[in-house]
Amino acid sequence: MVWMLKRKMFVPILLSGILLLSACSDSDNASGEAESEGDKTEIKITWRGLGDKDNLKRYLEGFEADFESENEDIDIVLSPITASEGDYFSKVALTMQSAETAPDIVSEDTFMLSADANAGYLKPLDEYVDSWDEWDNFIENIKSGTTGNDGTIYGVPTTTDSRGIWYNKEVFEAAGLPVDWQPVSWKDVYAAAETIKEANGDVVPFAMNVAKANGEAVSMQTFEMLLYGTGETLYDGDSEKWNVNGQGITDALVFVDEIMNKRDLGPSLSIALNANYSSVMTQDLLPNGGVGMVLDGNWNIANYMEGGAAPLEDVEATLGFAPFPTKDGEEPGSVTMAGGWGWSIPEKSKNHDVAWKVIQAMSSEEYQTKRALTGGTLTVRTDSAESSDYLERPLIEPATKALENAHFRPKNDLYPNVSIEIQNAVEAVASGTMSPEDAAANYKAKVSDIVGEENVY
Repeated sequence: MVWMLKRKMFVPILLSGILLLSACSDSDNASGEAESEGDKTEIKITWRGLGDKDNLKRYLEGFEADFESENEDIDIVLSPITASEGDYFSKVALTMQSAETAPDIVSEDTFMLSADANAGYLKPLDEYVDSWDEWDNFIENIKSGTTGNDGTIYGVPTTTDSRGIWYNKEVFEAAGLPVDWQPVSWKDVYAAAETIKEANGDVVPFAMNVAKANGEAVSMQTFEMLLYGTGETLYDGDSEKWNVNGQGITDALVFVDEIMNKRDLGPSLSIALNANYSSVMTQDLLPNGGVGMVLDGNWNIANYMEGGAAPLEDVEATLGFAPFPTKDGEEPGSVTMAGGWGWSIPEKSKNHDVAWKVIQAMSSEEYQTKRALTGGTLTVRTDSAESSDYLERPLIEPATKALENAHFRPKNDLYPNVSIEIQNAVEAVASGTMSPEDAAANYKAKVSDIVGEENVY
């Protein structure tokens, strides 16, 4: 497949009680003993929980039942942290600072992995993957997402993804737009949104993440999609310098301003700046015709499948997924940012070897396929990608095709800090508190302070 070439209700964290020592010890842990409940070894799995509409939780509950039935000496403990994206990263980092609170397996966003690894939170996994014959079945460039900037492997990839424009075909048809819509430039996006606005003033024409409360989604799914569509990049890996002067930065913020302010094509600020923006937009308004277009990720397909948050009888009859165009139609014509998550083992976990056994099981061809189908993500295994169940999933073709022109976030420890400044700039423009030019100038100053004047261009 072509894409193989690329790539807030807070749940208290319970301190571990004093547990019985297990005869099944872990040679890697600090105490030399595996943390156990009776004669079972507890393996706590932590991820960012999404409450009742948590597709990953559904997947893990199925895995837990299957795995425990075949491994009676292991007790899987599901321990989600329900929080905004940004808060999740902070909270999970806190848990990993102590052996008393560290989970045994943690879900790491690939953009945070290097920073967490460099902070000493994650155990290197090279010794495990070197003797694991299934490691070769993982797509090579996707492995880079769970490899630190020191070349050490700190996680096993579990998902990858692409981003594009979800659109409601019924809204398009009612507005006289083609249901097989394929925008060539940003002008086409503006034009379609304005056509929808004229046809039905009750429908939000175009939506995208603009609120700091939604964290990395703003940086990656909005700003970076736009920036890379101008032909510029955020960071030059060869020179190890950050782009702060490019016209593309202002152009990306102008797009936000045009949609949210100048042309009034976006949702109200009460929706756009809400931490629940994503669920409102993708699980309610989009499938029900309340919004025409949403710039978001392919994983939303899981919402519309059986068992999802907003199941549709015929997904492809209601929704489309179009690659996001370059600014003026420049080659290669479209752009996407690709990311993903991986399973890692915290250094302070007391059960390294057993945790690895669980990760191996979760990472099998069978469970990687189930993960992709349950979560609506793109699989990270070559054999899983050939599964008939996977290939028959609605809209898999355009979501996969988008990866032909995929870009990845900078593998630099300072990226999370830069990302926060991206979010500040986007929200400032979207809310009308700063012009694109002023926000770009402020971004330049802030990022230059973060990375150093000598590391910008």
